[in-house]
Amino acid sequence: MITVLVISIIVILIVLALSVLTIGKGYSYKHTVDPIDPLLEDEGKKEEPEK
Repeated sequence: MITVLVISIIVILIVLALSVLTIGKGYSYKHTVDPIDPLLEDEGKKEEPEK
């Protein structure tokens, strides 16, 4: 009975540690956004007046 309890606590601690490491790695990731091509914006404006 004690063996099962000790193994369970060890597994819980491992899962908790991996979760904390994964969340920390996700927050430290640098997200980038591609710049918008100004030519594509101008083409969209030209198409709108046509009805």
